[in-house]
Amino acid sequence: MAKSQATFMKKQLEKNRQKKKEDKLQRKEERKQNPGGSDLESMLAYVNEFGEIVSTPPEKKPTTPPEDK
Repeated sequence: MAKSQATFMKKQLEKNRQKKKEDKLQRKEERKQNPGGSDLESMLAYVNEFGEIVSTPPEKKPTTPPEDK
């Protein structure tokens, strides 16, 4: 006699669950080994004088003290 279709489906579902679990664990290990973008500097964005978002800070212009009149 042939095995029931329900038993086959249960095995397939369990294989799929196990594969997803292994993939998730593998991605977790990769993130641990290659931490990228977790520092504050990589998350900062600046707005230049034209209103565009850029990743580099603006250059500081020297300021002159106000003249007394």
